[in-house]
Amino acid sequence: MTTTDSDTGALEAMLAHHGALADGVARRVAALCSAVERQDHHGAAAAELVGYLAKEVLPHAMAEEHTLYQAAAARVDLAGTVAGMVDEHRALASLAERLATTGDGQRAAAAAEEIGTLFAAHVGKENELILPALAADEDVDLAGLLVQMHRLTEAAQDETSVAEDLATPDAEATLVRLLLGAAGQLADAGRGDAACRLAAEAWATVRVARPELAVRVTAALHRLVRAVTAEPVTLSTGPLSASLSPAADAGTDAVLDVRALAPAQRHEKIFAAYGALGQGTAFVLVNDHDPKPLRYQFEAEHQGRFTWDVLEAGPTVWRVRIGRPTGAAAGGEGAVAPAGAEPELDVRRFPHGQRHDVIFTTFDALAEGAGFVLVNDHDPKPLRYQFEAQHAGAYSWDYLEAGPDIWRVRIGRSAGSPA
Repeated sequence: MTTTDSDTGALEAMLAHHGALADGVARRVAALCSAVERQDHHGAAAAELVGYLAKEVLPHAMAEEHTLYQAAAARVDLAGTVAGMVDEHRALASLAERLATTGDGQRAAAAAEEIGTLFAAHVGKENELILPALAADEDVDLAGLLVQMHRLTEAAQDETSVAEDLATPDAEATLVRLLLGAAGQLADAGRGDAACRLAAEAWATVRVARPELAVRVTAALHRLVRAVTAEPVTLSTGPLSASLSPAADAGTDAVLDVRALAPAQRHEKIFAAYGALGQGTAFVLVNDHDPKPLRYQFEAEHQGRFTWDVLEAGPTVWRVRIGRPTGAAAGGEGAVAPAGAEPELDVRRFPHGQRHDVIFTTFDALAEGAGFVLVNDHDPKPLRYQFEAQHAGAYSWDYLEAGPDIWRVRIGRSAGSPA
């Protein structure tokens, strides 16, 4: 099989479309940054960029993953490149969420510039590494892949599409769209609390298996929260929860300041910190906006097993003490039943880009002499180098199982090292 005229035309069409997308992103990034530089209201420019990403770039990215990337991943020489580019799609979604949820002009401009840089480099790799290799591969029908891409992109852009007739249907994405549509209708009908609860349940269902969908739901939940007038959960309203250890107080709790992190990273780090808590203990979350969306998510995943005490409520800083009450079993996200006296942190369910954050958050919460057992699907040697760089002399590392399919490593905080 040789390259046909239709394949040549398909390659030209893909390159042209990539150029149009890159130009569309660059122009919107420039408009937003210019508005911020002039100290004009930047909301419209930010909404324009987020809308373009949501309606054009991210649907195209999803379609690529089901077509071009699958064909490229079958080649040994491109498999690693494809994996990295899928991660870049997730990073674009995370940056879009950050841009959608920040009201600060400088942060919006920084997110926009990061989007522009990342997408330009991403398109360059597709044009220079992926497409030429596929076009030269006699076993790849590039024209056929282009047809599939168009159908998948159109289905993703049409929020009412059920897409049963697609060659590669995405039932989970369709259900998420339907659930968010229903949540929006509830909010419009004056039932904002019920809308937020529905969105939070959807997030809890997909956040591990489909992190790209969870990002979309989190952004929607932030919008829905604006319609809420009632508190989603009934917890203690004082500075401390009576169900926590009497010896603990907000002055001695660990502090988790997430203001410097992207929104998608914030929630994973917060849930990892909660997962590392023992009974009757807590940490203090510091944020730059009211974390009410997070509270809905806690209610969806940990109903009856957490406390939430507002210590400071804006207007620029929010501080919330989040605790695990006495009687609530430990073992949060990624953790399973204890192995002996120590919990296991199984990170295989997490996307690769989130695993190290979860692991370091769990380590940071350890008391002196305590430890946990890390469960992974590959030798975590890169992680050990990071531990050596950040915690030299303050940690222990003991292999309990070394492959070929599962690695289990006990990681502990050395006696005498600060918690």
